[in-house]
Amino acid sequence: MRIDRGLDAVWRYVRGAPGTYVWLGVLFVTTVALHHMSPEFEQHFLRQRSTNIHELSRNPVRALVASAMWIDGGHWVPYAFLYTVFHATAERRLGTLRWLTVCALAHVLASLISEAMLLAAIRKDMAPYAAVNTLDIGVSYALAGVIAVLGYRLAAPWRYAYLAAVLIVFGLPLTDAPTFTDFGHFLAALIGLACYPLVRGRGKAWNPKETLAGFRG
Repeated sequence: MRIDRGLDAVWRYVRGAPGTYVWLGVLFVTTVALHHMSPEFEQHFLRQRSTNIHELSRNPVRALVASAMWIDGGHWVPYAFLYTVFHATAERRLGTLRWLTVCALAHVLASLISEAMLLAAIRKDMAPYAAVNTLDIGVSYALAGVIAVLGYRLAAPWRYAYLAAVLIVFGLPLTDAPTFTDFGHFLAALIGLACYPLVRGRGKAWNPKETLAGFRG
């Protein structure tokens, strides 16, 4: 009976975040596909689905959509954990449409702005021309935006500690030889913070203190 109740609770949680787990299912399939490719072909294949300058200049919509369907490195399990902790929580609390809006804004805007910064660096001879074909693929920008926006679902003072931690985690890489992806992650977090209007009015903020008191009771 306990197993049945546990499975039922898991199913209810998954069913409450359909977008998260459909996306995660797509990433599982594409990750398995990557494991069946040779390393050389994999890099060529991923660059064609990257949001690099070359692909964005040819077909920006295709590049932005395709890049969100693959994981560079082929490690799916950590993303399954992160999606469950952050994406599923955000989708359940914001609703699928609002959650998806945050994901899209963070992924698209952070990709475009960071690549524009890289293009400016190339034109100023601060980066090699070969960087137009650099590999920039994955789901981390959307994840960064969602991690940031979740801070608004916490009650004060927990909210301020969480948001400070988010800014520190994504801001620290900028202090020591940052890459354009480091800027992209920080931008994505800022975009998530700018999505406060999508969070406003979505019910009572979660107070961890009340939850702990409930367990003790």
